[in-house]
Amino acid sequence: MISTLLKIAVFVAIVTALTWGAVQLMDMQGGAILAIGGYEIALSALQMVFALIFLVVLVWVGLKLLKLLYAVFRFLNGDQTAISRHFDRNRERKGFEALSDSLFAMAGGEGHLAMTKAKRADKYLDRPDLTTLLKAQAAEMTGDSRTAEESYRALVAKDSTRFVGVHGLMQQKLRAGDNDTALGLARKAFDIKPQHEGVQDTLLKLQAEKSDWSGARETLGAKLKSGNLPRDVHKRRDAVLALSEAKDVMDEGQDMKARESAIEANRLSPDLVPAAIMAARAHIEKGEQRKASKILSKTWGVTPHPDIAAAFAEIEPKETPEARLKRFRTLTKQNPDHPETRMLLAELHIAAENFPEAKRALGHLVTDDPTGRSLTLMAAIERGEGSDDAVVRGWLTRALTAPRGPQWICENCQHIHANWSPVCENCSAFDTLAWKRPPAGEVAMPTGTEMLPLIVGQKPAPVNTMTVTDADVLDPIPGKTDDRTTEK
Repeated sequence: MISTLLKIAVFVAIVTALTWGAVQLMDMQGGAILAIGGYEIALSALQMVFALIFLVVLVWVGLKLLKLLYAVFRFLNGDQTAISRHFDRNRERKGFEALSDSLFAMAGGEGHLAMTKAKRADKYLDRPDLTTLLKAQAAEMTGDSRTAEESYRALVAKDSTRFVGVHGLMQQKLRAGDNDTALGLARKAFDIKPQHEGVQDTLLKLQAEKSDWSGARETLGAKLKSGNLPRDVHKRRDAVLALSEAKDVMDEGQDMKARESAIEANRLSPDLVPAAIMAARAHIEKGEQRKASKILSKTWGVTPHPDIAAAFAEIEPKETPEARLKRFRTLTKQNPDHPETRMLLAELHIAAENFPEAKRALGHLVTDDPTGRSLTLMAAIERGEGSDDAVVRGWLTRALTAPRGPQWICENCQHIHANWSPVCENCSAFDTLAWKRPPAGEVAMPTGTEMLPLIVGQKPAPVNTMTVTDADVLDPIPGKTDDRTTEK
């Protein structure tokens, strides 16, 4: 609206200036006399201006006629395309000028002007590959998705521009949220140009969202082959895909295939915690406790994690707390100063009712790096040592407001997840979850860091008995037996 008013104002100003100038020339005294061949012509000031304009136009027309006569002369001398080239040259000049203006308009964010110039370029140039693409991009800038889609479809019709057309349609569908259609277009674009990094990334992301793990592994292999992915990153992400494939297969009831996929995922990336846990459980089901222990111990040495300790406990679920403490030395001797190792050792001593050793295991963790879990463990230790309820409640109160410690966090959007997954549930990014501390103030609790994880193990309860629950750790019963049960 403002631009239209400005144009009207400029037009009125020009007309006013010309009118004022003409009036001034009409009122001006004097003039000029031209003597040509004995004839004299008297011209006023206004007539002189019109004569000058006429002379300029006459010269311009004369030059154009000379160029045309030169083209006719060449045609008469055998150049069959001289005249057509003469007119085509003028059209190309106008077309490329419009094309240039359209590009500059797009760079300046003037979508409507870019579209106008693109249509003008299409009129003068016989280059539909250029002008159609320009119209599509200008239409996208102005929000005209229909024109943009028609333009991209026109590009798909030609072999030389098919990839650009498919890629443009794919981006349109992604912006519209039509991921199913976008996935099909991404596959077509990948077939046309499999080494295109942007298409590879888009296809991999869409395949991961749709849980097409086998297809995603093929795409990942293509990224490695084309040099768009480092080999170590490829191994890590291939392990993530293999693990995801194993989970889906397990959900379908194919336990044998799931175990093989889980073991392969752990082989590809031994430091991937979910893969190590799933592979260890696969070995446990096969009765290969030694292999399971080796896998978990190796992963703990790289990344101590509470879920690893829980899986390590499943290797011998019926052992006594003392035997478990001894067997867990395979883990606790690694990274002894790591907070996770300290808390694990404290939990094992609590299970064995050795509360002084549990306190020594925590060390200065509750003061130097307090978390909800470590403070709750301290409350359990105080209760086990017979401290007053006020002391226990004090530790529990601090635990409620303390940081939660490491959790599964998306490094792309910082969203906190209760459980590990290959795709972020918030931003749909692939392989971006990391076990780290959340930003200050976050209080989400993952399933892997409950206040007191069940790593102590329990013997089967005999008839007419009830099994001691987690709460019993915070409220020990005098005279409790080592099998962690009490008579009803």
